[in-house]
Parts: sequence; structure tokens; C-alpha cells
Amino acid sequence: MAEDKRKTQLLELFTTFTSKTKIVEPMKKIHGSLRDRDAVEREIALVMREILDQGLFKTKLKPIQLARLVSSYYAGKNDTEIARELGDEKLSKTVARARVRLKLFRELDFKMPFDRDRMENLISSGETMKDVSEELGVSPSTLREYRHVIEQQEDPTIDVYLNRIKDVMEDRDLTEQMTRSITRDSLGESIDITEAEVIEVG
Repeated sequence: MAEDKRKTQLLELFTTFTSKTKIVEPMKKIHGSLRDRDAVEREIALVMREILDQGLFKTKLKPIQLARLVSSYYAGKNDTEIARELGDEKLSKTVARARVRLKLFRELDFKMPFDRDRMENLISSGETMKDVSEELGVSPSTLREYRHVIEQQEDPTIDVYLNRIKDVMEDRDLTEQMTRSITRDSLGESIDITEAEVIEVG
């Protein structure tokens, strides 16, 4: 009877560890420092509010939307997907400009259909944007977009805030790794126990 009771306890333990609801929720309680996406975004939103209040950044996006932009960017979403997450696909250009202002660059941001040095030389020579765009064979709006990328890349104005945001994101990555590791280890232990039990029963 004692042996049967032990088997029942082991199977109950396996069920507890392999049930998603019973793995995730206790983890949050045991590891109080682990924060979900909403908590991370709220923290980023506070930093975004400081940036906007200082007048260092102009956008029609709200702090919490900018925070979602950041977390979605790190999640691998493109500008259109991020705009959809914000509730309006038409915001994709607004998202792109805000993303660049926050120095969240993509490889495509620097794939210019002209020589960057030539563009900078033409602009510094005093030519109008229209003249420069004609010289380079692109539309004025395209030229402005690439110029915006270069300006933001070189502008250190909000770097101190961006470093704070980066710290939040790195902390989030660390806690997510901890969660995965804890979950994996717990599952491994429960599987080992069950396999041992199966061998014993056989």
C-alpha cells in the first residue's frame, strides 16, 4: 500500500510540473523579480513620459504606445506589425520615425540607394533638399527619411534615457531566461522521476 501511495504522489508531482497553469503561476509567486511584458512596458512608458515632457521627442504616439513599440521591436516585429499592435496599420510611418528617433535601427534603414558621403556633401554645400534629391535620383521624402536616420544615429540628446530603457529590456531578457531555465529544469526532474517510475513498474 505504501508503494502504491508513493507512485500516486509521483504521478501527481508530474502532473503538477507539466501543467502550464501550475508551472507559470507559482513561478511568478516564488520569483517575485520576474516581470511580465505589461510590467516591463509600464516601466519603459515612465521613461518615455520623461523624454516627451522634456520636449526631446515629438510624436503623436503616447508613452505606453512607445513602450509597446520598444518591446515589439525587440520581439522581432516590423513597423507594420507594430502599428497593428497599436491598433492602426496606418501608423506604420509614425512607428518607423519614432523607432529611428529611439535608435532602434534596422539594416534596411541604412540601405540607401545612393552614396551616403555624396549626400552629406551635397547637403552641407547649401543645396536645397529638392536639388539634392534630384542629384541623387530619389524623391525629397525618401531623402528626408534617410537624413532623419543619419541625424538620429549621431544625436546623443536622449542617449541617457535610451540606456535606461536598454537596461529594462536586458533585465527582462535575463528574467525570461531564468523562467525558461527554471521551467526546463523542473520539467526535466519530473520526467526523470516518471521514467524511473515506468521502469520500476515494468
